[in-house]
Amino acid sequence: MRKYTPFAFYFLFYVAQAAYMPYLVLYFQSLQFNGPQIGVLTSLSPLLMMLGMPLWTGVADATHRHRLIMSTGILVAIGVGLLMPHSTTFLAVLLLVIVFSLFGAPVSSFADSATMTMLGERKELYGRLRLGGTFGWGIASLVFGTLIEENGLKLAFYIFAAGNLLVLLVSQLLTYPRNVSGNSILSGARRLLTSRRYVIFLLMALVSGIGLSSANYYLFPYMAELNATKSMMGLAQTIATISELPVLLFSNRLLKRLKPHGMLVLGMAFTVLRLLLYAAIRTPQAVLVSQLMNGLTYALIWVAGVSYADQSAPPGMSASGQGLFGATIFGIGAAIGSFAGSLLLEALGGRGMFGAVGLFMLVSLGVLLVLEKRCTRDG
Repeated sequence: MRKYTPFAFYFLFYVAQAAYMPYLVLYFQSLQFNGPQIGVLTSLSPLLMMLGMPLWTGVADATHRHRLIMSTGILVAIGVGLLMPHSTTFLAVLLLVIVFSLFGAPVSSFADSATMTMLGERKELYGRLRLGGTFGWGIASLVFGTLIEENGLKLAFYIFAAGNLLVLLVSQLLTYPRNVSGNSILSGARRLLTSRRYVIFLLMALVSGIGLSSANYYLFPYMAELNATKSMMGLAQTIATISELPVLLFSNRLLKRLKPHGMLVLGMAFTVLRLLLYAAIRTPQAVLVSQLMNGLTYALIWVAGVSYADQSAPPGMSASGQGLFGATIFGIGAAIGSFAGSLLLEALGGRGMFGAVGLFMLVSLGVLLVLEKRCTRDG
């Protein structure tokens, strides 16, 4: 297996993401968009991803056109990166968000499906290949924070476009599942959703998406409330990324010991703790310390989810399984978290928002574990 190809892909993909995702809300704020407008933009994107991910991954599994569809999504991302700095009205930005969310959404799901395919019988090593993304995000965050502070937020989008051009080149070397599912998109989705345990898994992914999106979208605005510089924001990203290294490096051992379900529950519990810590923080320096928990939240949840989706997907439906998981955590979950977060941020401030989301996750996790226990008991 050309194991360094997925590693290189994740590295470049997250280099590009590090120049885009953390600065998006700050760019919206620089255009003087109000809270509801920002809430629409940040929640609409994951809602459209909820449609785009299962749609395009399902089409790819049904037609075996994984590379073509993935390449199209990356080209759309490049176009959005070039056009966004010149889009200053709400309508123009809204149009770009819609196009990017619909067509660029499934790129990461295709990459995860290809990586699992290329791993063959060593799927538990996924986390080690995903380390490429961790290195890319961490290095880029440290560099980009200073560059963007000196040259302005528009530079972030040009870096995003350039990074995706490299992503497009490396993506041509990925290998996808050879067998075609033979199922239509709708029948494939129904087949995946017949298991009650799988449905509960998706509900856990949804709740995780709500919690993770609040940190992804609103940590930097909260740090701005605490008078942090953009260089400090970049440092916060780097610390968070470094914290993922041991989790991803030893994820194969964690999977053997805890199984995907146990890892997911553990990641959710640490996410609750992380959000409540944000709510108690009063200085930007304390935020930097709390970022050490990122590996125990995002990394645990993502590896667990990708592994569970791969195990549960019927033959020929690997991309569909990853797309459904991605649509749930970064589609529905992120949409709810980002929209509710924008309203809570405006009404309560960053501290109140993180506290409310943390308590919501705590209650939801308890309810879902009770439901899962009943499903297991009832057979």
